[in-house]
Amino acid sequence: MKFLKNYASSLILLIAILIGGFLGIILGEKAIIFEPIGNLFLNLIFTLLVPIVFFSISSSIANMENSKKLGKILGTTITAIISGIIGVISFKLFNPTNNLDSSIFNNLLSSTGSIEQENVGIIQKIVSSITVNDFSGLLSRGNMLALILFSILIGFATMLSKEDGKPFAAFLKSGSIVTMKMMGLIMYIAPLGLGCYFATVVGQLGSQILGGYIKVFILYIVVSIIYFFGFFTIYAYIAGKKQGVKIFWKNATPPAVTALATCSSAACIPVNIDAAKKMGVSDTLANIVMPLGVNIHKDGSIIGGIFKIMFLFGIFGRDTNNIGTLLMILGVGLLIGAVVGAVPGGGAIGEMLILSIFGFPAESLAIMLVIATIIDAPATLLNSSGNTVCTMMISKFMKENSNK
Repeated sequence: MKFLKNYASSLILLIAILIGGFLGIILGEKAIIFEPIGNLFLNLIFTLLVPIVFFSISSSIANMENSKKLGKILGTTITAIISGIIGVISFKLFNPTNNLDSSIFNNLLSSTGSIEQENVGIIQKIVSSITVNDFSGLLSRGNMLALILFSILIGFATMLSKEDGKPFAAFLKSGSIVTMKMMGLIMYIAPLGLGCYFATVVGQLGSQILGGYIKVFILYIVVSIIYFFGFFTIYAYIAGKKQGVKIFWKNATPPAVTALATCSSAACIPVNIDAAKKMGVSDTLANIVMPLGVNIHKDGSIIGGIFKIMFLFGIFGRDTNNIGTLLMILGVGLLIGAVVGAVPGGGAIGEMLILSIFGFPAESLAIMLVIATIIDAPATLLNSSGNTVCTMMISKFMKENSNK
């Protein structure tokens, strides 16, 4: 019963999507009648994204507590880079979109089309991505990266203002709470909204997108198994050689089972702290790193983010055969998984950032939400359970083993 309770929202969403897909197959192009309801849900999310990005990011920084150990702890983000590279390589080698007809998907592109600017220099591309020439430009979800940078600067300015900035920091925190509560209200209609949208998409495209989702899920499961057993073992060896591997796997089961059972990184914090202590990590370090890891150690989310990007590249027929594009995908995957994911509402912010940077149509948000739902459990496993082995490495680097 507890298992079903933890997965209730995901299961309801998946059932709604499956029902929508079934209706799309049966009704064909007539499924267009569901489009207004799907658009209603998406439009509600779109209009809330700008205030969520601003309040969430600026509030997180403005109310940030200083930690002298944070710099060294963040040094283990090397695992994030490794997971990102694995995500890019695995998707490139076993592309789930290979047999999908990109010409059909391109009919879904909005009238604005792609925002790629092939004839613009790389420096100008960067400048136009991270800045706008008027404040009003920040209020558009098409300038998400510029809004994020502005929010970061506001957050730091508020934090540096100390006592004078506290009233504004309180305002930002309150705004973050209110906007996230509003997002929660909107998500109550997510099953209906996504179900209707998916019925429309399948009605126009046929069932081929369902096959793409199944392939993405299978590929993610395989990559997760390899990363969990293979790379976690390597990390444990780095932390303590053969003894490190032995002690890690001796205590790895409770964190892994808890992650899969709860599908919540936050719910795993107590069991992860206990497991880390049994792995020889000091009480102080375990108590510091585990709560931080929930936000900044998201190897599973990074792989998932890269899969979302490359899936969109595949279905819209975009080129991923040059190193520059692949590095850009890797960089954005790291950004949305390890940085943007650390703030409230980071998932939605990251997905809109993908649309903004790569110029995909707004309707692609629903496609990414489906992927996020089907990979939720294994992603939580890599995000949360991986905190223990990373804490072992941090303990080694900081020479704070408890010598237990």
